[in-house]
Amino acid sequence: MLISSTALITAKVAGMLASSYVAWTAYATMPETEMRRNINKAFRAGKLGLKVKRGAGKEVILYPKIQRLSVRLDSKQIVFTVPLGMNPKEVFEHDWLFRQVFGENIELDGGVKTFALNVYRDGIAMFDYDAQEVAKTIEGMRLPIYVGKGRSGHVAYDMTEHPHLLEAGETGSGKSVLLRAILTTLVLFARDRIELYCADLKRSEFHLFRHVADDVVYDALSLGQILGRVKKAMRKRGDLLNKSGVAHIDDLPDDKRPKYIVIAIDEVSLLKKDPCMDIVEEISAIGRALGVYIILSMQRPDADVLDGKLKNNLTVRIAFRHADEINSRITIGSGEAAHISQSQKGLMIHKLDGIKYVQAPFLKLEAARALLEPFIPPTEPPQTPPDDDPNDDDDNMELGGLPF
Repeated sequence: MLISSTALITAKVAGMLASSYVAWTAYATMPETEMRRNINKAFRAGKLGLKVKRGAGKEVILYPKIQRLSVRLDSKQIVFTVPLGMNPKEVFEHDWLFRQVFGENIELDGGVKTFALNVYRDGIAMFDYDAQEVAKTIEGMRLPIYVGKGRSGHVAYDMTEHPHLLEAGETGSGKSVLLRAILTTLVLFARDRIELYCADLKRSEFHLFRHVADDVVYDALSLGQILGRVKKAMRKRGDLLNKSGVAHIDDLPDDKRPKYIVIAIDEVSLLKKDPCMDIVEEISAIGRALGVYIILSMQRPDADVLDGKLKNNLTVRIAFRHADEINSRITIGSGEAAHISQSQKGLMIHKLDGIKYVQAPFLKLEAARALLEPFIPPTEPPQTPPDDDPNDDDDNMELGGLPF
C-alpha cells in the first residue's frame, strides 16, 4: 500500500521532533548547562546582584555574569563577574547560598570583580604531620608558618611578610592541634633564629614546649612581665634601626641583627581589659619591622578583645568551626566558618589574600614530643627572673640571652 505524501511528511516531522527532543534532553543534562542553570538559580534565589532603578521608578536586579564554565574529573568551576557598583563582600556573605545549591565541598575565590566558584566531588582528606614534607614546603622562609593542605597542595607562609596570626575555633575543631603543629614547625626549622615565649592561660596546651621555648607562663601577671621586657626590647630595636638607617631588622648586618621574637598566647580572650592587651596591640601595630610577632588563639572570638585596630593588624586569620555566623564574622569578616560541620575536624578557613579552605595536619602529642626531644636541654634551664622594677631602664637588659 502506498503511503500518502501527507502521512510521509507527518512521519518525518515527528521523527525530527523526537530527535530534537533527545538532543535537547542531552544538552539540558550536560554538566555545563546544569551548572549555568544552578548558579543562576542561586543568584536569583538570594537576590544576589545590584539593584538599580529603571523607567517609571521600577527596581530591577542586575545579576552577576557567567564568564566561564569548566568541568574536571574531581571538580567543576564557575567563573563570574559582578556588576559595576556591587559590593564584592556580598558574594562572600552568600557562601551559605552556594552551599545550599552545590553542597558542602565548595571553595569561593575572588577579589573586587571576578570570582571563581569551585565545586569539588570530595572534601579535603585528613593527613598526618610529616616533617619532611613540611621542610620542602617552607624552604627559604625566614619565619615559617605551616598551615596544612589546600586543594592545590601544602599551604604555608612567611610570618616576616605576613605578620601576626589569629586562630579561633570551638573545642574539638582542630585549633589546638594546629597550634601545636605551628609551634613545632618553628622549633624544628627556625629555633636558632627565634626567641619563643608561650602564655598558656588555659593551662592545657603549652606544657609540651616548657623546656623548648625560652619561657612558658600560665597567668596574666607572668605574661605581663614578659611583655614588659619585650616592649623595652622593641624600643631598643627601634633605636638601632634609626641609628643604622634601615627599616627592618632583616636589613641589619649579620653581627647586629637580633633574633625574631614570637609570642604565642592561648585563650587570649581571658586577657579582656587586662593591661597586657595594650602591649599586645602595640606589638601588632609596630612589631613587624622590629622582628616581634604574635600568635593569638581563642575558642570563642570576642569583639571586645579583638577591637578594630587589633584585628586589622592581624594580617592572617584562621577560623575552624564556629558556633554561628556572628562569631565567624568577628574572626574572618564573613560567615563561612559557621558552615563547617562537626564531622569536618581540622578543616579551617584560612584568610590571607582571600579565603581558602585548608585541612590542618594531625600531629599527635607523642609525635610532637618525639620531634621536639632533640631541642630539650639535659637539664631544665632556669626561668627568666621577673622585672620587678618598672622604672628600670637598664640599657644592658637582656631578653632571651640577647641585648635586644
